[in-house]
Amino acid sequence: MNKKVLILSGSPRKHGNSDILCDEFMRGAVESGNEVEKIRIAEKKIGYCKACYYCRQSEGICAIKDDMAEVLQKMIDADVIVLASPVYFYSVDAQLKALIDRTVARWLEVRDKKFYYIATMADTDTSSADTTLACFRGYAECVEGAEEMGFICGAGVYEKGEIKNTPYMIQAYEMGKSVK
Repeated sequence: MNKKVLILSGSPRKHGNSDILCDEFMRGAVESGNEVEKIRIAEKKIGYCKACYYCRQSEGICAIKDDMAEVLQKMIDADVIVLASPVYFYSVDAQLKALIDRTVARWLEVRDKKFYYIATMADTDTSSADTTLACFRGYAECVEGAEEMGFICGAGVYEKGEIKNTPYMIQAYEMGKSVK
């Protein structure tokens, strides 16, 4: 049975390294017969959570009127969620973190998801992605029925597009292809 796959690309650079890996994951997942959508978070208007908890008293409606309600509904509807981010100071970038925090409005509805993670970084020491991976896992830990399916750490890439001639491209494609 095909899956509904939602790729959340945190890359602030269109066609940046993590965004390119998202495209390869998507190519593989589509070839496996899945319904796939990629959202470039930087192209959406998503503000940061202000901890006002308006959502608690309004049945999950956020006080901030931006694109997050649409994205959150897609997260709820998805079977598979891919979280992708470049490593910024050993963690996820601000775009993805804001999105994760904003799921608080309806976080109990995001459940039973298979998670895949993609990170890219200039550093060649993959332990530099440990905190990024911990952030991905920390979010999934809050999702009831979450299952981690895979992680790619594209190390040693900094310049936009540098990821293209690396084995990470094949890894991302194969990981997407494995979604069933």
